[in-house]
Amino acid sequence: MHRLLDDLMLKELDNNILREKKDSAILKIGNRKIAFTTDSYVVSPIFFPGGDIGSLAVYGTVNDLAVCGAKPLFISLGLIIEEGLDKFILEKIIKSVKGAAINADVEVVTGDTKVVEKGSCDKIFINTSGIGEIYYDGLSAECIKIGDKVIASGPLGDHAISVLSKREGIQFGTTVRSDSAPLNGLIRKILKASRKVRFMRDPTRGGLGTTLNEIAGGRNFGISLDERAIPVREGVRQASELLGIDPLYLACEGRVIVIAAREYEGRALSVMRRDKYGKMAKCIGEVSADHKGRVYMKTSGGGKRPLEMLSGEQLPRIC
Repeated sequence: MHRLLDDLMLKELDNNILREKKDSAILKIGNRKIAFTTDSYVVSPIFFPGGDIGSLAVYGTVNDLAVCGAKPLFISLGLIIEEGLDKFILEKIIKSVKGAAINADVEVVTGDTKVVEKGSCDKIFINTSGIGEIYYDGLSAECIKIGDKVIASGPLGDHAISVLSKREGIQFGTTVRSDSAPLNGLIRKILKASRKVRFMRDPTRGGLGTTLNEIAGGRNFGISLDERAIPVREGVRQASELLGIDPLYLACEGRVIVIAAREYEGRALSVMRRDKYGKMAKCIGEVSADHKGRVYMKTSGGGKRPLEMLSGEQLPRIC
């Protein structure tokens, strides 16, 4: 995917805004700055423990705006529906979209609906675009400094395992629920508390490992993680061991990775833990002068393990 973006999309569509590769494009209109993002959702199954394709589409778009320092305002809703889809299922999804929009304090203001022949898509695909107003300017990987702390808002991998367990009908002894949630409220609290936040990103496809590689790649710093500090629920850990997958590369849909100045670590954790979506926030590492452009982890056994960019897709159609 990264090669596709670099070798085709950027090559043919190149401009200064697209080249930044942010979760949202930052656009200046008059004296105001807005964030604009779009995403498509093809998750299978469309209902899973802790969420569904409707709420996932809303929250995913809201979070992409929020991590760029924007207040999400409006979203679009594009539906591609397979011929023969049960009306009850469609109604359930639209009601979920409504509830998620209310929960995230955004409005669905435009959209589009297409019906395709049976077999041309899997039940329903959704595209959402979002617009938000920038209130915290300057979040950028270019602002990251040696010594900054890396903070995760909660346990990793819940969403991916939730979808996988439902799709494959696998029982792991305990039900793992998706972490899908709107993070704009939590992020606003973090950013209002200090001007010491350098950068944020939600670890969706490719999980924590890929997200941090995207941040560190080609830059004059490395990122060092502490394996013992990384929060992973026991159910996710057991499922990962059983399936032979690495939880550090599992997608999250309701977590944010925050990189902030060392002196803000305590304040950030305090603010996050008072919010229901950040109760299990932990500092998991720091920005290092070693291994520039790379991510590595201090293992519980005392060694060091490099974390590379995920090659291929560990689990398909989880968002």
